[in-house]
Amino acid sequence: MSVTESSESTETPDVRTTPPGRSTGWAALRPLVLRLHFYAGVLIAPFLLVAAGSGLLYAASYQLERLVYADELRVPVGDGVELPLSQQVENARDAYPEGSISAIRLSPGAGETTRVLLAGVPDVDDDKTLAVFVDPYTGEVRGALEQYGSTGALPLRTWIDELHRDLHLGEVGRLYSELAASWLWVVAGGGLLLFLARWRARRARGAGAAEKRPATGRRRTLGLHGTLGATVAAGLFFLAATGLTWSAYAGANVTELRSSLGQSTPDVSPTIEGAAETTPGHEGHPDVSGEAGGGDRPASGLWVDEALAIARAQGIDNPVELVPPADAESAYVIREVQRAWPTKQDAVAINPNGGEVLDVVRFDDYPLLAKLSRWGIDLHMGTLFGLVNQIALGTLALCLITMILLGYRMWWQRGRGGAFGRPLPRGAWRRVPPALLWPLVACVALVGWFLPLFGVTLLGFLLVDTVLGRVEGAPARFGEGR
Repeated sequence: MSVTESSESTETPDVRTTPPGRSTGWAALRPLVLRLHFYAGVLIAPFLLVAAGSGLLYAASYQLERLVYADELRVPVGDGVELPLSQQVENARDAYPEGSISAIRLSPGAGETTRVLLAGVPDVDDDKTLAVFVDPYTGEVRGALEQYGSTGALPLRTWIDELHRDLHLGEVGRLYSELAASWLWVVAGGGLLLFLARWRARRARGAGAAEKRPATGRRRTLGLHGTLGATVAAGLFFLAATGLTWSAYAGANVTELRSSLGQSTPDVSPTIEGAAETTPGHEGHPDVSGEAGGGDRPASGLWVDEALAIARAQGIDNPVELVPPADAESAYVIREVQRAWPTKQDAVAINPNGGEVLDVVRFDDYPLLAKLSRWGIDLHMGTLFGLVNQIALGTLALCLITMILLGYRMWWQRGRGGAFGRPLPRGAWRRVPPALLWPLVACVALVGWFLPLFGVTLLGFLLVDTVLGRVEGAPARFGEGR
């Protein structure tokens, strides 16, 4: 919640003059929470600021995308009668014959284009496809753009997404976003605890005349910072949790945990039972054998119109993505791709040699954690509730940016940015009751193992605090600040 050390530290007696003995409860933990909140605020806040700024851009990217690529995405409805899907695909292949069809995204609604996705196209990265946009009413090819990801991100949104995810630095850059997500919940939780403790202390003292006077200076900044943080704390916890699910290291641990609990996301099998295993032709993308001039039409078996009709009979409804067979022993996979509410993620596999339905997966049958993961990621990305979701994310990002700036302002008001806080003297840990200390240490160690970047940087903070304590002439244990 907060990004610098709270001014509550000015209301706390100097621990150097505190009589020996053990503290209990919050009194024992408060110095540690305060110091951790301060370090995380000063050192982690820059990463959070970048994540919040790029997240704000991403929340607006959906609307920007529809404006920038209006010619490719929107077409006149005309008489409202769509051409057969096979004709739309053949028109796309006539205009762009290179590569192979990896998927076809049908027009999701009136006035929207069909996308024919091509893999293995020269000058298109392996992790992207070339989306060819076809007017479903006239068959006119409206153009082609690179597409990334399952949400169908076009170049503008892809650029913003990569900025938010890894700063366009690849795998190394992903460390920044994982670091931010690993600490966001800690900063928010610590700030919330400090805010609630201060609020309870003020209530216990009563509202005297001094309390009724308008706050000024650093106290006013603290009030704004704390109140705003407490208001949006739940949203920050959510962003941290969902952001970690697809991070590099913590995300791998989450995936492994879900798998061990039998909570992985299911998917239909595209393999026809009894067929020999085959290898896709292009980094996992189907490579459909086609007849000359046939728009990747298979030499035998069902074509896309027939496969789509069978899927419709199974309840598969727009928006729909159709993946053609990878080879003669593989099936069509036709799935719903709507991530708005209610979520539509049903999928079927259809044998192209006869039309039998080989496998069906319904979203209603997903394990609980798979559903929660799907909803959480979509809510984080702004697709679950459409424009309302995007406005909420943008507001949350603005609040986080404001809190970070207020936090640095508090640090500046406290000592013009020169004071880095006073560490606790050696022996401060002994004031914490063992019944509280050792379970806390065990929990922190467990969290540090599950969130490796959090664990490594926390050890770094402890080392820095110890060094600062020795430099200032007071051997230190992680604790209270000035």
